[in-house]
Amino acid sequence: MANSCVGLFLFFALFLSHGIVELEASHHVYRNLQTVQSAASTDQPYRTGFHFQPPKNWINDPNGVMVYKGLYHLFYQYNPKGAVWGNIVWAHSTSKDLVNWTPHEPAIFPSQPSDINGCWSGSSTILPGGKPAMLYTGIDTKNSQVQNLAVPKNLSDPYLREWVKSPKNPLMQPTAQNQINASSFRDPTTAWLGRDKKWRVIIGSKIDRQGLVILYKSKDFVNWVQAPMPLHSAKDTGMWECPDFYPVPVSGKNGVDTSLNGPYVKHVLKISLDDTKHDLYTIGSYDSLKDIYIPDKGSVENDSGLRYDYGKYYASKTFLDSIKNRRILCGWLNESSSVADDIKKGWAGVHAIPRQVWLDKSGKQLIQWPVVEIQKLRTNHVSLPSRLLKGGSVVEVSGVTASQADVDISFKISDFEKAEVLNPSWTNPQLLCSQKGASVKGGVGPFGLLVLASKGLTENTAVFFRIFKGQNKYVVLMCSDQSRSSLNQANDKTTYGAFLDVDPLHQSLSLRSLIDHSIVESFGGGGKACMSARVYPTLAINNAAHLYVFNNGSEAVEISKLNAWSMKKAIIN
Repeated sequence: MANSCVGLFLFFALFLSHGIVELEASHHVYRNLQTVQSAASTDQPYRTGFHFQPPKNWINDPNGVMVYKGLYHLFYQYNPKGAVWGNIVWAHSTSKDLVNWTPHEPAIFPSQPSDINGCWSGSSTILPGGKPAMLYTGIDTKNSQVQNLAVPKNLSDPYLREWVKSPKNPLMQPTAQNQINASSFRDPTTAWLGRDKKWRVIIGSKIDRQGLVILYKSKDFVNWVQAPMPLHSAKDTGMWECPDFYPVPVSGKNGVDTSLNGPYVKHVLKISLDDTKHDLYTIGSYDSLKDIYIPDKGSVENDSGLRYDYGKYYASKTFLDSIKNRRILCGWLNESSSVADDIKKGWAGVHAIPRQVWLDKSGKQLIQWPVVEIQKLRTNHVSLPSRLLKGGSVVEVSGVTASQADVDISFKISDFEKAEVLNPSWTNPQLLCSQKGASVKGGVGPFGLLVLASKGLTENTAVFFRIFKGQNKYVVLMCSDQSRSSLNQANDKTTYGAFLDVDPLHQSLSLRSLIDHSIVESFGGGGKACMSARVYPTLAINNAAHLYVFNNGSEAVEISKLNAWSMKKAIIN
């Protein structure tokens, strides 16, 4: 035993002797580990065709995707024993294209006192010599949340199939001295290098109702010291889970290294609010001398601020794709089905299509767009010529597999005379969408898509726009209305909404929806607002699903373009 410990210390000393550089992780918390064995049903109309999910059981957060020896590596939270949360390990798959995935044995699983009750979310950082290192949250023998380190056993293996944990684990832990709550201390980010050549990492936490990210520093990536002040905090926001902190260039779509700072980048701080299960982000500046993050004016850390996605989307994480020089966002689409239904079908949770992210020209928000590689699955292309869509119209788009499709449509509006006046009190777009859903006739809108729709429209998920006349401009509301998505009343059928920063007087309104059996992942305004819905229709399944364009406003709108494709099945074993 003594010899093996000495060997591990020497291994880590050699591994870490050349420093470090970039990558990521994330997570969502439940209580009481559970093991629920469930035989997956042979009837699987809701399994996805091109979104990532393993053959069975529960998954949640992507712990990070990283590039190593030309392969993308996805690590994610997984229960190998059932379709509910519990027994969490780091599952592992690799890909050459972010679309097709090959599974491997779990990379990290409980084996030390510092993680014996669960290996929760964390992040990857790439050492300067191209050496990956994982920081992750372990649940120790006292059920405290502590931070651990693991590195690959064999750097010559491009699949990184075996990982070795540091004999010094845990590296960071709650103590009376550092005043950290043992149940609110999790999800280390990708580390970055400061001017002083010290590594920095932040960890999600809270003090009473104040959410914060605790900053730690290290010279060697093993011995970490807590900084006197958090990187950032905000009052009355509750626990900040799954933080992510990274720079984006002020212009262009390229991604940059996580350690980069200066006048040509802005910084993004993303947090997952445990209270509301929403992923929020702010854009601001990082003062590397004071080690504080300062959000830009108007950028706030609550549900009235910016969100990656206004639907079912949580515990997301970005990474720098060094192959194509872009920053990629990965996220978890949590369930809308009941636990009983999850156990019956034998699985729960899927991942969103990876998205490229960059800063909008306004500098005030991010743009997100599905990675271009997903287009290789397109087949059976259908297009509609430009046409006027009169009020009350419903037009079917035939020729594509409506349960597994990619749809891209744009609308032009020429007459705004009948646009409804926006009441100044209508500040909550989700509430407004629930009150003015697809079935509520308006002036200019609602118009958009009816997806996963049954013949006769008894079931449908509506993704649409509605235009209001504001005080000095026209305001675009984007909605995803799940109220009629299923006859199964046990499902969560919440309606989602967001105001879209597009000027309909001078710009067309574009909408792209990725439809995948139980997923409707939508991008409005070229990626300015995203909404992901999880729906479980009882009638509109497989070949019984239909796709329509509709206009339930009194004013006609023009379809300026419509392209739709059936999507081939990705290879995900």
